[in-house]
Amino acid sequence: MMESFFGRVSGVWPAGRRDLHWHILPTPDETAELIAPYKGISGPGLSRVPADWMHCTLLHAVGLGRDAVDIDALLDDVQTSAQNLEPVILTFDRPYVGAVAVEVSGWPGSPFRTLVDTVSEATARTGAAHSAAPSRYPHMSLGYTTADADALDAVALRAALSEIEQPLSATVVANRIHLVEQWHDGEYIRWTPIAEVPLLGART
Repeated sequence: MMESFFGRVSGVWPAGRRDLHWHILPTPDETAELIAPYKGISGPGLSRVPADWMHCTLLHAVGLGRDAVDIDALLDDVQTSAQNLEPVILTFDRPYVGAVAVEVSGWPGSPFRTLVDTVSEATARTGAAHSAAPSRYPHMSLGYTTADADALDAVALRAALSEIEQPLSATVVANRIHLVEQWHDGEYIRWTPIAEVPLLGART
């Protein structure tokens, strides 16, 4: 049975609270290519992620808002490491229906985890109290389950995915990482951009 994503996280990330997140964000063209095959994947209890809010999370700094940390020092720390890290081309081609989301998984994992470690360690060095929730693998959610998740049929969603008769592979060039202040309202995730940090060779 599927359960509400927002219900699951409400204990550690209540609606409306703004936490710092590090993301890889696809360009509009990359997003359009990524989501095009999945437009028919929907249902009551599944909140589709709008194109403008597609994201690949590196780190959720649980309980840490921007006012609780020296943002400039954090960005300087991340920039020091990021300027030596090569951009990564992530390929997303593994659609999956989980208990709380429909997502597409990506690869390669190793350079992605280097980015996760970079922002996780820098955030920890700020000394600001938070609980780190790093991503273990690259993925982007097409939709999150909501309060009506018990109406969803996971098998039917998987069957719908199997009916997509076209290539599903899409790429995202991770040549910069983004720091945002992010919140949810129980149905959608939103954020306010704070800064982007270019990787080696990327224009500022």
